[in-house]
Amino acid sequence: MLVSIRDVRHSKQDRQWIQSVYGEYIESLADLNTGLFSVIGANNPHEAEIFANWFSNDQSHPLLILKGNDSVGFALVTRPRIPKAGEKAADYRMSEFFVRMQHRRSGIGRDAATLIFDRFAGEWEIVEYMRHPGSVAFWRHVVARYSAGRYTESSRNGEVQQRFASRPSAAKK
Repeated sequence: MLVSIRDVRHSKQDRQWIQSVYGEYIESLADLNTGLFSVIGANNPHEAEIFANWFSNDQSHPLLILKGNDSVGFALVTRPRIPKAGEKAADYRMSEFFVRMQHRRSGIGRDAATLIFDRFAGEWEIVEYMRHPGSVAFWRHVVARYSAGRYTESSRNGEVQQRFASRPSAAKK
């Protein structure tokens, strides 16, 4: 299985694909019952602003996840602006990460995350809601494997956060 990622900033077709499956992503988050995701969706007047920020903000990196030539998910990597009290700012944050349901549990998400970490070498933070145990388990596994166990994890305010350093890919060396 060949998994790859590509920047969607300059591809109208890739951007449209992300927008077309964004509703699936929001539905997968709706189960969290946090009150945050009910305002985003197909009828949200701010959705255009959300995507405009993704695709034009130089602090964000929208990525398409591919299996072969097929689009199967997306990710949004951002640069955190303000660190939490007492913490050093991370270089990168996994702000959004989605693999379509029919492609989950096949290694695609793990492989895509690895490619993303290698592409953006530096200090990372990943945050999941405790109410989403599948997401917490996925990121714990991926981060532990990628970092060979060299990461920190904290929990507060209903969130779990992993922090670790990624390394540049061999292709970048």
